[in-house]
Amino acid sequence: MNDLERMKKGMWYDANNNPEIVKERYNTFDKCFYLNQTLPSDMEKKKILIEQLLGYLPKNLEIVTPFICDYGKNIHLGNNIFINCQCYFMDGADITVGDNVFIGPYCGFYTATHPLDYNNRNKGLEKALPIVIGDNCWFGANVSVMPGVTIGSGCVIAAGSVVTKDVPCHSMVAGVPAKVIKEID
Repeated sequence: MNDLERMKKGMWYDANNNPEIVKERYNTFDKCFYLNQTLPSDMEKKKILIEQLLGYLPKNLEIVTPFICDYGKNIHLGNNIFINCQCYFMDGADITVGDNVFIGPYCGFYTATHPLDYNNRNKGLEKALPIVIGDNCWFGANVSVMPGVTIGSGCVIAAGSVVTKDVPCHSMVAGVPAKVIKEID
């Protein structure tokens, strides 16, 4: 099994020294660069670049640049999505976002994790675990979502939260690490 196959299966893989993976990531960084250099008002050019980056164009997607991701092809966005500026999608594994989701500025969705043991970490090893976000969620500014987390539909994630565990539907979470503050009716 090669590193790309191990990456897709959530197994340890060499993210930093595998030339194929590094090339793919830098090709995506180049696409992000062109998107981020496009005039914000040039909606047609932005749509073309977003489609090249993701491989499709969701209905009613608004991305306020700058925006960055690692692969693009592992991001699966529903319809009516708003992504504010300075967001980062570390998409070594799939990041799936439902419909009608608002993402505030400076949010990060991080699928990669590294070995705790520095000998293995120094080899460039990581594994990527998917993130799933339900419909009708709102992320305040500076939210970080960690590898393998599922956030149910109808959730509000308060600004500055670090989400390390799954969040039940219709919950408001806040804090570091994020905890359920209340149920949303």
